[in-house]
Amino acid sequence: MPPTTTSATAEPHVAVCAFPFGTHAAPLFSIIHRLAASSPDTHFSFFNTAKSNASILSASKHNTLPNLKVNEVWDGVPEDYTFLGKPQEEIELFLKAAPECFRKSIKAAVAETEKEVTCLVTDAFFWFAAEIAEAIRVDWMAFWAGSPASISSHFYTDLIRENFGAGGKLEEDQTLNLIPGMSKIQIRDLPEGVLFGNLESLFSQMLHNMGRMLPRAAAVLMNSFEELDPTIVSDLNSKFNNILCIGPFNLVSPPPPVPDTYGCMAWLDKQKPASVAYISFGSVATPPPHELVALAEALEASKVPFLWSLKDHSKVHLPNGFLDRTKSHGIVLSWAPQVEILEHAALGVFVTHCGWNSILESIVGGVPMICRPFFGDQRLNGRMVEDVWEIGLLMDGGVLTKNGAIDGLNQILLQGKGKKMRENIKRLKELAKGATEPKGSSSKSFTELANLVRSRGSYEN
Repeated sequence: MPPTTTSATAEPHVAVCAFPFGTHAAPLFSIIHRLAASSPDTHFSFFNTAKSNASILSASKHNTLPNLKVNEVWDGVPEDYTFLGKPQEEIELFLKAAPECFRKSIKAAVAETEKEVTCLVTDAFFWFAAEIAEAIRVDWMAFWAGSPASISSHFYTDLIRENFGAGGKLEEDQTLNLIPGMSKIQIRDLPEGVLFGNLESLFSQMLHNMGRMLPRAAAVLMNSFEELDPTIVSDLNSKFNNILCIGPFNLVSPPPPVPDTYGCMAWLDKQKPASVAYISFGSVATPPPHELVALAEALEASKVPFLWSLKDHSKVHLPNGFLDRTKSHGIVLSWAPQVEILEHAALGVFVTHCGWNSILESIVGGVPMICRPFFGDQRLNGRMVEDVWEIGLLMDGGVLTKNGAIDGLNQILLQGKGKKMRENIKRLKELAKGATEPKGSSSKSFTELANLVRSRGSYEN
């Protein structure tokens, strides 16, 4: 039954359910904090695990708002549980417990606040939220933390499987011409769980169910801007009730400045414009030792100035003497202020895993990319970077080699191809800025979102 707006005078109460792994919960909290600040008469109950909440609240440094309450939910790990070391074990334990945990938590928040829930906002992964929302007769809004292309691949999973088969021998260089805006995407670029990987895993089934359920959401929110993928966004808008691109978040809700403990910015100030390589593969994955060696050898041979954010335990894999031999033109550090680095004029190239947040930060910084993806939507993002937006390069075979890295650095920093990439990414940067201005597409979408969550939507009998 379609949602309608009631004339109830009770204060709206928005329940928010976060996915506590990777870079999902923090951007959702950023949206909710922004909504709470703009809607002081609406109460927000944010549900997340204790561990994830602690990480978000320590990093965000957001002021506490009286109408935003952060709540803890169980992480799904039984008492005295011994981890078996299976892939995604922690995630699967949480997902099995999540539907009932969220139902109980929402019920407890209603009792505590004496305010009935009027809207449910969740991570898009939680396909079961459609059923929770229907049971309490409110609208469901889903937040997608990745790119428009990746959500499209999950929405079209059944169509892709019908046309290309699943689980068998695949022609990996076939392109997805049948999906609007994805004619340059190859089968090999798809996230695990669409055509390959363990299609029966809880995570794969979750993504498949999500793709089927999202048309039931009143709105799907994305950390993107319409002008980046207009064809894909337009197609999704014709399939879903409402696609609201409200990013890039690093422009609309910039993270607070962080201490530059390694003196990165002072070092960058001494470098030539567009000359420095910044290397970071995110917080989850690290290239295998032989690829770290290959990249180190490329940096040493090319003599390109570099900043490399590398976890301490991975530094043992660097070639003997590398740190000493390159200290005149490079810094290896365990953590770096990425947003500030990418926005510095000295940055010339970003060597990245192609996580969605990193790509948006690179676009806003105007820095072309060398892509070494690992899993999930990262291969798909890398293909968009190289072949659709033409703002970077994918490593051949998706792996780092010494010669491949040297060639990539040369192409972007020294050749005409790199100049063209910088022009392309600066154009996208201007489009991103325009989208977040008061009359821009992302600002209008956020206003629409704010109106939706305040509308006290409910279902008719």
